[in-house]
Amino acid sequence: MKAFKGIALAALVGIGFPIMAVDTYKIDTAHSTVQFSVKHMVLSNTHGTFGTYSGDIKWDNDPKLCSLSGTVKVDSIDTRDIKRDEHLRSADFFDSGKYPEITLVSKSIKKGRKGYVLTADLTMRGVTKTVTVPLEVSAPVKDPWGNQRVNFATQFKLNRQDYGISWNKALDNGGLVVGNDVSVELDIEAVKTN
Repeated sequence: MKAFKGIALAALVGIGFPIMAVDTYKIDTAHSTVQFSVKHMVLSNTHGTFGTYSGDIKWDNDPKLCSLSGTVKVDSIDTRDIKRDEHLRSADFFDSGKYPEITLVSKSIKKGRKGYVLTADLTMRGVTKTVTVPLEVSAPVKDPWGNQRVNFATQFKLNRQDYGISWNKALDNGGLVVGNDVSVELDIEAVKTN
């Protein structure tokens, strides 16, 4: 009798009350950007990007069911200057030979006054810190090929010293060659896969 009830319940759930799956998205790297900027000699902002990255996004109307994770390959750094990029990959900065990846893994996602608030573990140069940042999520758009696309975007600042990226030189006026505050911008277009 118990077995029959179990089969009947499964049939009801399967026919009358379908279980809604959380949407899964894949990053479209051709239409996404992972970039940063940092002050140079207290004068201008030096901008850079990472060209190789991947991630897993699970999204639902209920933020408790949502999750985001991403991995950036440090060697893909590009600041439009080969020597500077080599220096950034060295032990003075990212030490990409020892720490080849930067990762971001969500801990929680909550609705905020504008958009969402993402709390995640950010790991860089072997150091993990919890960050809480704003997250904007667009309404879904269907592309000409029938794929559903969504944009996930955030901008935030971090102190590179917190991650052991401490190389610097003092200037005569008391400033530093490289600023400590780094502005990070993630502009991610993703395609639904389920």
